[in-house]
Amino acid sequence: MVRHIVLWRLKESANGRGKAENAAEIKRLLEDLNGKMPGLLKLEVGYDFSRGAESSDIVLYSEFQSRAALDAYQTHPLHEAVKPFVMAAREERRLVDYSCEP
Repeated sequence: MVRHIVLWRLKESANGRGKAENAAEIKRLLEDLNGKMPGLLKLEVGYDFSRGAESSDIVLYSEFQSRAALDAYQTHPLHEAVKPFVMAAREERRLVDYSCEP
């Protein structure tokens, strides 16, 4: 199994919306991908509540059957359709992909 974790800091406004509205829309768009892609086992988006200077605003946590499934997700048309909205709303992006195999 492979885990894919992405953290974003969002702009104060983008896409004609404020930060909170963009965070909610990103959550909706990404979580809507559940069950629609082969090898995607789980995908959830959470909001940071600590709001510290080192915090990100939202996090994507996802699990895939394999690295090949993660690679396929990256270029899947449904994921590609979400990217422009997220890219316009983000100020910063951090990413970690790792294998859960021993």
